[in-house]
Amino acid sequence: MQTNLRLIQQSDDVALGQLIKSVLAEYKANKPGTAYFDESTDHLSAVFEEAASAYWVLEEEGRIIGGAGVFPTAGLPAQTCELVKLYLYPEARGRGFGKILMEKCFESAKKLGYASMYLETMPELNQAVNMYEKMGFEKLRGALGNSGHFGCDIWMLKQL
Repeated sequence: MQTNLRLIQQSDDVALGQLIKSVLAEYKANKPGTAYFDESTDHLSAVFEEAASAYWVLEEEGRIIGGAGVFPTAGLPAQTCELVKLYLYPEARGRGFGKILMEKCFESAKKLGYASMYLETMPELNQAVNMYEKMGFEKLRGALGNSGHFGCDIWMLKQL
């Protein structure tokens, strides 16, 4: 099957919003304080117009099956970005796409001048937590920055 990794476009907004909400509902993580209720989830392309940010969309046979981005979340330490909105549909999991998306985000973050990457997640997404640890993220004792995602209680950091 033909896969394509590219930067986000405005025409991706509806499909990405559906992907994110679908995955959070699948894991019963569709609760307040998460991306499920984040107003920006339905228009991500506008969010990633921000300088020093990038969002990568993964397509297979022309259909969006995943995505992930880096973002200069307010309040993070200097030279630290956040890995944001990494989601894959069930049929895309276990095929190395999460690793591909994260490696693309690491590459983008380095090009944008970041030295470390932060992320927030929750126990419901335990498969993702395992993947993050394999990719070099280490758990923190508390949150960094001001993401507004008070529903997340796992915080991790990786040196790039």
